[in-house]
Amino acid sequence: MAGQQFQYDDSGNTFFYFLTSFVGLIVFPATYYLWPRDQNTEQIRLKNIRKVYGRCVWYRLRLLKPQQSIIPTLKKTALLAGWALFLFLAYKVSKTEREYQEYNPYEVLSLDPGATVSEIKKQYRLLSLKFHPDKGGDEVMFMRIAKAYAALTDEDSRKNWEEYGNPDGPQATSFGIALPAWIVDQENSMLVLLVYGLAFMVILPVVVGSWWYRSIRYSGDQILIRTTQIYTYFVYKTRNMDLKRLIMVLAGASEFDPQYNKDATSRPTDNIQIPQLIREIGSINLKKNEPPLTCPYSLKARVLMLAHLSRMKIPDSLEEDQQFILKKCPALLQEMVNVICQLIIMARSREEREFRAPSLGSLENCMKLCQMIVQGLQQFKSPLLQLPHIEEDNLRRVANHKKYKIKSIQDLVSLKESDRQSLLHFLEEEKYEEVMAVLGSFPHITVEIKPQVLDDEDSNNITVGSLVTVLITLTRQTMADMFEKEQSTCAAEDQPVEEGQGDVNKMKSKGWQQKGKGAKKASKSKKKKPVKKKVVAPPLPQQKQPKQKQANGVLGNEVVAKEEEEEASDKGSDSEEDDLNRDSQSDKDDGSDRDSDREPDEKHGKDDEAEWQELQQSIQRKERALLETKSKVTHPVYSLYFPEEKQEWWWIYIADRKEQTLVSMPYHVCTLKRQEEVELKFPAPSRPGNYQYTVFLRSDSYMGLDQVKPLKLEVHEAKPVPENHPQWAAAIEGDEDQEDSEGFEESYEEEEEESDEDN
Repeated sequence: MAGQQFQYDDSGNTFFYFLTSFVGLIVFPATYYLWPRDQNTEQIRLKNIRKVYGRCVWYRLRLLKPQQSIIPTLKKTALLAGWALFLFLAYKVSKTEREYQEYNPYEVLSLDPGATVSEIKKQYRLLSLKFHPDKGGDEVMFMRIAKAYAALTDEDSRKNWEEYGNPDGPQATSFGIALPAWIVDQENSMLVLLVYGLAFMVILPVVVGSWWYRSIRYSGDQILIRTTQIYTYFVYKTRNMDLKRLIMVLAGASEFDPQYNKDATSRPTDNIQIPQLIREIGSINLKKNEPPLTCPYSLKARVLMLAHLSRMKIPDSLEEDQQFILKKCPALLQEMVNVICQLIIMARSREEREFRAPSLGSLENCMKLCQMIVQGLQQFKSPLLQLPHIEEDNLRRVANHKKYKIKSIQDLVSLKESDRQSLLHFLEEEKYEEVMAVLGSFPHITVEIKPQVLDDEDSNNITVGSLVTVLITLTRQTMADMFEKEQSTCAAEDQPVEEGQGDVNKMKSKGWQQKGKGAKKASKSKKKKPVKKKVVAPPLPQQKQPKQKQANGVLGNEVVAKEEEEEASDKGSDSEEDDLNRDSQSDKDDGSDRDSDREPDEKHGKDDEAEWQELQQSIQRKERALLETKSKVTHPVYSLYFPEEKQEWWWIYIADRKEQTLVSMPYHVCTLKRQEEVELKFPAPSRPGNYQYTVFLRSDSYMGLDQVKPLKLEVHEAKPVPENHPQWAAAIEGDEDQEDSEGFEESYEEEEEESDEDN
């Protein structure tokens, strides 16, 4: 190409620009994402929560024995070295002279653009006297001044400068390659070729191959594919899996096998210490030959899990191995939940009767085992043992109290402050305050359920085969908030109230309580009701007794008994509220009927507007959920014996307790800090009628805080499509027009064929 020259940058200045940009693109994001967290900030956070979590094992491991790791130091050193290199390159670039500058004669003569000829000549004389070589001036500067003077006074030079940017006319444009001069030197060609081949033909393939080999061994949740295969095989093999079998399968994970995981360890002393623990624990099945469940690593993991659930003291040499195993258990149990759900979906999609889906009890036992491992408690132990300073001996005093029957965390929270102090009189003042602080940090979740059918004219009308969307709003509070409410309600109860209002206020203020005093007050209020209201409320608990007995065989007697009591208390409170609503509604029937006769159009318009607003809100919620990236750090869990700080997460799903089937797949709520909205979707039943489902909210960290809420669905027949529907009428007209056009084309083609035959 004429007027252009391609050459290497012999000076190497261009390479500094390229290298500075390249290093900057690496250093800036690496510093933001990889700079180690300030240890002082973490220590301050731990000191602030010491009053509540000071007795937890994970707290003592992190505060009293901080992890001395060289990795943060190496990260800081590497990042600081990168910044030093970046600053050095930026300094070199700033000192590099620009080789290609736009020529401006006015700048050379120190004149403003547009100066007159007389001003140019005057300035030239002054600069010539100053920089002339005969008078001791700079010869190079004098040549530049003379060239600038000619560019502004000579016609040809001025024309060349205006057209080509140079008084001498067009110049050749040179392009430099951003590489240092020694790389393109012929003497170093073999060395450069050797480095290039080593980097791109040896190092790069090895790094990519090792990364690929590691990635194909793990799933998206960083669980070994082999572990998922083991879980899938044994879950399919054992449809109804109790907790003993579940622990056995959980311990068979390849994460505990030193052959597949380098972090897992196997010591010679295990052959002596593990049999001793087996004799202390007892009731361990060692006869079945089911590899890998009977392999030494699996047996060791199972024994250490059972020792943790029994809160046994183990040898010091096994504590590190036990902590490693326990840290892996929540993620492995979540993987087992995923496997069970996938097998249930496969069983529904296949018509083969031989394919058996896992039972609902297996899924719920898996979730319950996660609670047990985090809290270090066995299946039928009291949830009160999650609190500090409450042991088995003290628990007997609390459970066998003559006045109060305390069996759960909610029962203890529902007591008045004076009653709690008298009940826990065996604790010292400091220990009692610590127990109250821990109890106040426990979560209290409020569940609001709203079934609807989105993308439909009437979202509240559920028809056969429609896609039902259950919007569940979870609001998290702490038990400390419940203490404040309890105090306010107690103060309100002490004040004199009018007749007929006391019972209503008591029911509304303590509706969240399931047992204890709330049940007694509800029973008293039922006795005060007239006979008419007793006939209206259906006896739901009596009708569901055989169904509950059937569920006990799968879920365990104690758990289902608690759920039955909670559901019965919920339904009792619901029926009481319905009766109260009927009383108030009967007084307003005449006025409401007249108003509805007078203004039906206005109400219809308001309903349409409300539905439209709900639809817009649901769309906005979906958009926010897509745009927001929420962190899985919610609230730390109080766990006395779990070796790692666990975040508070929940499972929520819908099931049919009558058929013992799963209606919607469990959703793992990992971002519940204050409030969270969850949408569970499932197809409506194929037959119209009333259906009784149950919404389960289960914690993966706490025992005794699960909630069971009824979900009633009234499924109607699908509305037939009207014949004069505008959408179908337009489609029919389009089909008729298309048929007419096709018939016209066929007749036209026949006429053309006949004319051709005549010709």
